[in-house]
Amino acid sequence: MSRLRVHRENHLVDRIGWLRAAVLGANDGIVSTASLIVGVAAAAATQHDVLVASVAGLVAGAMSMAAGEYVSVSSQSDTERAELARERKELSESPGFELDELADIYVERGVDQALARQVAQQLMAKDALSAHARDELGISEITAARPVQAALTSAASFSVGAAMPLLMVIVSPAGALVAIVSAASLAFLAFLGAIGARAGGANVLRGTARVTFLGALAMALTAGIGRLFGTVV
Repeated sequence: MSRLRVHRENHLVDRIGWLRAAVLGANDGIVSTASLIVGVAAAAATQHDVLVASVAGLVAGAMSMAAGEYVSVSSQSDTERAELARERKELSESPGFELDELADIYVERGVDQALARQVAQQLMAKDALSAHARDELGISEITAARPVQAALTSAASFSVGAAMPLLMVIVSPAGALVAIVSAASLAFLAFLGAIGARAGGANVLRGTARVTFLGALAMALTAGIGRLFGTVV
């Protein structure tokens, strides 16, 4: 038995679908909710007003993330289905041309002409549509669009992210609310950036610095707007 049959490697790209939605949702939950809290609190609102606004922001944000991800990924899924339907028709009407096309793809990748044609013949004999979907269209099981999974992951991760600054509102004294929420949210963002980078195999320091800087900028801008207008909106 070959080594590949004994040991199947797990690649980080397998995580790209759910990881993207989870990191985006949690990051947006922390940034948007913390920014909302800081902006409303800077406008001299009461702690109760800030709490109500935060809960409303969490619910609205989670629904928005779910709807946005579902619509976006559904569009991708519709495109993939249309491409596969067209490819299925072409395989039925012109199998010889499709065989030449697949062989040419392998030749362009560096495979010898005779071997490329042999590989194309064997792959098409097993599953012609899957072979063309993967090598001609770039559609595979790993990268295929999953609208419901993306929507649920985004909504759940947004809610988890938003709950963190919301919890700080509950436990913080009114006089230090802005400072505590800001500091805690930046810490949450740094932690999230590190986890996302680690899970995706990217540079941890770069991922942490990126989300922390952007989160701090968002909170600073909303705090400035709150202080400028000085009213609860």
